[in-house]
Amino acid sequence: MASLRDIQNRIGSTKKTKQITNAMHMVSASKLSKAEQNATSFVPYSEKMQEIVKHIALSNETFEHPMLKPREVKKTAYFVITSDRGLAGPFNSGILRKVYRMIHEKHQSPEEYTIIVVGRMGRDFFRQRNMPITNEFIGLSDQPVFSDIQDLTQESVQLYIDQEIDELNIVYNHFISAISQEVVTKKVLPLTGFDEEEQEDVNSNSEYEFEPSKAEILESLLPQYAESLIYGALLDSKASEHAARMTAMRSATDNANELIDDLSLQYNRARQAAITQEISEIVSGAAAQE
Repeated sequence: MASLRDIQNRIGSTKKTKQITNAMHMVSASKLSKAEQNATSFVPYSEKMQEIVKHIALSNETFEHPMLKPREVKKTAYFVITSDRGLAGPFNSGILRKVYRMIHEKHQSPEEYTIIVVGRMGRDFFRQRNMPITNEFIGLSDQPVFSDIQDLTQESVQLYIDQEIDELNIVYNHFISAISQEVVTKKVLPLTGFDEEEQEDVNSNSEYEFEPSKAEILESLLPQYAESLIYGALLDSKASEHAARMTAMRSATDNANELIDDLSLQYNRARQAAITQEISEIVSGAAAQE
């Protein structure tokens, strides 16, 4: 049985841990507010970019841009977004488990896929398993701006244009709410998904005039659009990371409170037992002197 001093030490160390987790919870809550605002503010830009690209791509003209043409998939790239630090609950494990399972179900050898990874947790996970990494980015800001990852997004899109890969998928945590995040996989390249109904809408409702030609605009716009999809996912993932860490730290703080209560109860019982034993020894000693 633990001594009173041991229990006191455990109570003290648990209280210190609680202070740390509570502080981390408040910091993450503050970061979440800004990250959620960043992700929400980017949505109108992304939607407008998508609208313009679809309008041009679905027009009656024929475009031969490689980003619009699916080809035989010989090599797939996975753009995986994780965090640099842990203590975020299942934020990283959910993504890494999904990517690992997906790769082993779809590919027979490392020559059939490659990985572009953001975050130290993902980088270390794939390195430990000797999985091919084409590019990595460590140290992403808690509130990233596009210039932070511009080179990474451009290089990722260029891999497809140069036909070094035939498909680019992005895997990340989608922010639903402060207590809910979902691991999602989206195909970034090739840019597909334009259906016949959208084709008719575009042809019957032309509201844009283009200068210079549509082809020239598309040549410049398509890489930017693909890069915006990646950047939007990064903003979404950052909001999810802060939310996951906030939830994890709040849970850790609650667990610390419960442990402190249990230890305090254990301490009081042990102290009461020690006092009772001392009284019994005093009474026994007095009785022996009679």
